[in-house]
Amino acid sequence: MPVPPRQALPRSRWSRIAARLLPVAALVLGAVLAGPAPAANAAVTLTKVGNFGSNPGALNMYVYKPASLPANAPVVVALHGCTQSAQVYADNSGLPELADRDKFVLVLAETTSSNNLTKCFNWFQAGDNRRDQGEALSIRQMADHAVSAYGGDSKRVYITGLSAGGAMTSVMLATYPDVFSAGAVVAGLPYNCTKNTSPYLCMNPGLDLSPGEWAQRVREAYPSYEGPWPRTAIWYGDRDTTVVPRNATELRDQWTALHGLSQTPTRTSSIGPNATQHDEYVTSDGTVAVEVNKVPGINHGTPVDPGTGAEQCGSTGAPYFLDSICSSYWITKFFGLGG
Repeated sequence: MPVPPRQALPRSRWSRIAARLLPVAALVLGAVLAGPAPAANAAVTLTKVGNFGSNPGALNMYVYKPASLPANAPVVVALHGCTQSAQVYADNSGLPELADRDKFVLVLAETTSSNNLTKCFNWFQAGDNRRDQGEALSIRQMADHAVSAYGGDSKRVYITGLSAGGAMTSVMLATYPDVFSAGAVVAGLPYNCTKNTSPYLCMNPGLDLSPGEWAQRVREAYPSYEGPWPRTAIWYGDRDTTVVPRNATELRDQWTALHGLSQTPTRTSSIGPNATQHDEYVTSDGTVAVEVNKVPGINHGTPVDPGTGAEQCGSTGAPYFLDSICSSYWITKFFGLGG
């Protein structure tokens, strides 16, 4: 649930203004979407990591490492949504059990109320969504540290996130295409949507640009980069009123254009127990460069499917984790880590 200030401001001014605006917005939306208090679930054991870099974005780094990890293991970075924490995301997303199953290092970046009063990643702030600055650089440093400290494979580093974390995932794919091989944006937004407009308008009703215009905004994030571009999975609920479905369409346009693909899917199928619409955009060599997953009947949140089945994972033990399909299972499969 990205709830930004009305315009990009230095953090000192942002703190004063947001103190009046953001808690109200967060409480109203939280009450609408959260519903009754969920049952408690067992906490995943995370390790907090210090000294992972200069950390200009003042973020926290947590790691979940499977007991038996092979050499050159993949690394997955996960970014929580507004009002959440690394612990909440670990406890409910299903990613730790998939890390155990598929043997990858799970890095959970965490922002705090010191950065943003509703604990949103600052995907809309120029000081945080540019290469080698702020929160973007802090997250890149976490990925680098995981590779060096845990013997990870630098060619298999991936990123995913929900809402503001999903929007920040778009930031990382755009600003560090040389670091992340693929990413999955859950209920997020295209990169640099706020270039000429308000974050609120980006979220709802969304911004309509041509595929070429969206692609150019990514190219501007790292002008000297010549490719290849990261593969990108897009997830959204068809009833999302917070980050409306138009953003999924614009994200698709942004990343298919970068890969030189049509905006018409190569193939369409249904996946999961709820017949999620699964559109794939395939390159000439057969690689799925972009996929779009339209989850029926849900509003704003991470799709999960609690249970012990092969395609099940996650918990509804916190707001914004919605019982439907285990998106984390399909995301790690898209990364090439499962199945």
